[in-house]
Amino acid sequence: MKHAPLPKLRPTIWDGLVAALVLVLAVGTAVLFYGNLDHGDQLTAVITHRGETVENVVLASLQEEKIIHIDGQYHLTIALHPDGVQVTQSDCPGQDCLHTGTIRRGGQSIICLPEQVVIRLEGSGGPDLVLG
Repeated sequence: MKHAPLPKLRPTIWDGLVAALVLVLAVGTAVLFYGNLDHGDQLTAVITHRGETVENVVLASLQEEKIIHIDGQYHLTIALHPDGVQVTQSDCPGQDCLHTGTIRRGGQSIICLPEQVVIRLEGSGGPDLVLG
């Protein structure tokens, strides 16, 4: 029993055009999304305590450090500067909010679970999601 010979597969001009089109679309998409990371949006620090917004601060508008005190069952001191936000003092157990350090990019947050305080930075120019 003889098998028919396999056809020789060689690229055609259409294969080259499809590959070129895919390359152009990939480069165009990359330029669109990553070409101009500075969209002019400014980082805004949003501070919420027990689900209610306490403060919205545009970091670029700060001339000097701004201090915000949160008083509840525990006390937190939050320092906002033009280049980031950090919790400088807290008497909550565990003090994870202190150990987070300074946040500087959109999407980052500091959370104090015992006092239910959430500090998050909003604005573009940063990653879509920050883990850790």
